[in-house]
Amino acid sequence: MLSVLRSVTAAPARQIAVRCITTEPAPAPKGIAKTGTPFLDTSSKAEYALARLDDVMNMVQRTSLWPLTFGLACCAIEMMHFAAPRYDMDRYGVVFRASPRQTDLIFVAGTVTNKMAPALRRVYDQMPEAKWVISMGSCANGGGYYHYSYSVLRGCDRVIPVDIYVPGCPPTAEALLYGVLQLQKKIKRKREAQLWYRR
Repeated sequence: MLSVLRSVTAAPARQIAVRCITTEPAPAPKGIAKTGTPFLDTSSKAEYALARLDDVMNMVQRTSLWPLTFGLACCAIEMMHFAAPRYDMDRYGVVFRASPRQTDLIFVAGTVTNKMAPALRRVYDQMPEAKWVISMGSCANGGGYYHYSYSVLRGCDRVIPVDIYVPGCPPTAEALLYGVLQLQKKIKRKREAQLWYRR
């Protein structure tokens, strides 16, 4: 008797489920972006091609960051710790280079003095375009402990543009790793080809 009741009560539920599955969603209004597309007008084939080109260029840039070390004080020890096997920055495509002409990222780690500021600017100018800067530590961010000293620059952003600030004195290797991941997210959102096309 119980099995007969189950089959009778289950039949309408199945029909309702079938009706719900067979209904089609309402079409999206024209000009509304689909989820995941970085542009609004999906009707332009050129915009679509440039968006995919941006995706490929951003993927290549963010998975092969080659930083230049500009270690000036104790934060450089944590930068070396970040390169060691425990955190293994190589798995993120981050490989240290010795020449500024081969790099696209610079880690400014430590106290930037007034005499070191022109050298920092010169090294930054030697880097090829599509370059980023990570300022790590309180001294590089804003002078830190030596903020009121006559010989210390109050942040490396007075000399070069900074993309990511990593706080701490000294910041841990995990914090630097988080900063690199944030930079990779920033690179992923770039739209250079689309902006060029829209000009």
